[in-house]
Amino acid sequence: MAGHSKWANIQHHKGKQDAKRGKIFTRLIKEITVAARLGGGDPTGNPRLRVAMEKAYEQNMPKDNVERAIKRGAGELDGVQYMELRYEGYGINGAAVMVDCMTDNKTRTVADVRHAFTKYGGNLGTDGSVAFMFKHCGQMIFAPGTNEDTLMEVALNAGAEDIISNDDGSIEVITGPYDFIDVKQRLEAAGFKPEMGEVTMKPDSEVIFTGDDAVKMQKLLDALEDCDDVQEVYTTAVIEE
Repeated sequence: MAGHSKWANIQHHKGKQDAKRGKIFTRLIKEITVAARLGGGDPTGNPRLRVAMEKAYEQNMPKDNVERAIKRGAGELDGVQYMELRYEGYGINGAAVMVDCMTDNKTRTVADVRHAFTKYGGNLGTDGSVAFMFKHCGQMIFAPGTNEDTLMEVALNAGAEDIISNDDGSIEVITGPYDFIDVKQRLEAAGFKPEMGEVTMKPDSEVIFTGDDAVKMQKLLDALEDCDDVQEVYTTAVIEE
């Protein structure tokens, strides 16, 4: 991670999320609905649903909204049936971009995603063209100054896969995607609360962007995130502030 501030980029990401809270609710409801449809409405036996519910409550989503989404997914209430789609492509200077969507209209979604790539200097790739560059995992990031030795001991005992010390002093804890909540809860019980935690597609390597290229790449990422059917955008690009 040498050469850029992981911590600064995390803070920027959190600020953007806060600014888009209304859209985050919509995305979370879709995720809860699909998770319940695929794995059932009982979170104890459905790890994907547990992760989605945890994220919803962290965003202060009302419990009634969560329960309605679960019932809709489980078939107890009528509602839109969403399909999951993943698009892969390239941004400025060949940076990898992966876009996860949930939609009831595939034609609309692919048109919106292709338009965003084309308008802002990227191009849509084929299935599998960049997915191999990412790892599906849980990721937690702790602030600089966190006691690394104690955090590492607790995390590894809780089942974490890896602990990464960044040059800026922040610490990352990596878990399996469905071990994320258990590890997070055990860390919090020991007094370690992450500044950011999520199940994500973590890039195996990163490309640092500065200057005009950073501005162009950020416009592409923003355009993709603004598409109504887009759930998450993952990229190997790191935008320096």
